[in-house]
Amino acid sequence: MKACIITIGNEILKGRTVNTNAAHIGKFLTSRGYEVERGITVKDNLDEIKWAIDESFGKYDIIVTSGGLGPTFDDMTVEGVSRALGLELVEDRETLEILSKRYKELSAELTPERLKLAYIPAGSHAIRNPVGAAPGIWISGGKSSILVLPGVPREMEAILDQADSLINKNDRFYYEATERLAGVMESAMAPIVNRIMEEHAGEVYVKTHPLKSETRNPEIDVEVSAYADSAEMAEQAVRDTIREILAEARRMGKK
Repeated sequence: MKACIITIGNEILKGRTVNTNAAHIGKFLTSRGYEVERGITVKDNLDEIKWAIDESFGKYDIIVTSGGLGPTFDDMTVEGVSRALGLELVEDRETLEILSKRYKELSAELTPERLKLAYIPAGSHAIRNPVGAAPGIWISGGKSSILVLPGVPREMEAILDQADSLINKNDRFYYEATERLAGVMESAMAPIVNRIMEEHAGEVYVKTHPLKSETRNPEIDVEVSAYADSAEMAEQAVRDTIREILAEARRMGKK
C-alpha cells in the first residue's frame, strides 16, 4: 500500500523548523507495511494546501498531513482539506465539549479562535488530542484515507499513536537491517548492489550509506529492506541478502 506525507508550515520552508514530523510519520507508516512514495511541503496558504490534497488524492492509499491545525489566521489545513474534498465544515460536539471544559478549567473564554478547533469536515472523525487542544481528523471511505495531524511534535505523535488501529490495516509486512562494512569503498560495493537489485527486483531494496571518506579509511553502512506477505518472509529476504553481501565483501578481501 502506498502513502504520501504532506507537511504544512512557512517555518519549515524557511528553515526555522526542521521537519522531524515527516521523519517520524515516515518511520511509523513504513513499520506498518506502507511504502511512503512521496513527501510534499507547502506553506500556510489555502490554495497550496488544497493543491497538495488534490495532487495526492486517489494516488495513495493513505495521505497524512501535519501542521496548520491551530487557532491563528494562518492555520488553514482543515479548511484546505475540506475544500479539496468538497466537504462542509461542521461542528464536532464531542470536541466542543472537551474544549469548553478545558478552557473553563483555565478560566478562559471560548473565543471564536478557540471554537475554530471544533470544526471538522462533514463525515470525518475527530481523534482526541491528549496533550493539546486541536484534535486529529480521520477521513475515510474515498479513494484515499486522510489523517490530519497537528504540527506540534508531541501532539502529532500522541494522535498518531491513537490512530494506529485505523492505519494498521495493511496486509504487508516490513523488515530492515543494516550491516556496517569497514574498509569498503562505496564505489567497490556499487556493482554488487546493482546486481543484487537486478536479480531481486521488487523483493528487496539495498542502499549504501558512506560514513567516512571514499579514499581515506572508507566505511559504509549497507541497509537492506523488504516488504512481504508475512513478517517472517520479510526478515528472511533481508537476512539472505545480507549474507550474500557479506560473502561478496569477503571475496573482495575487504572484510
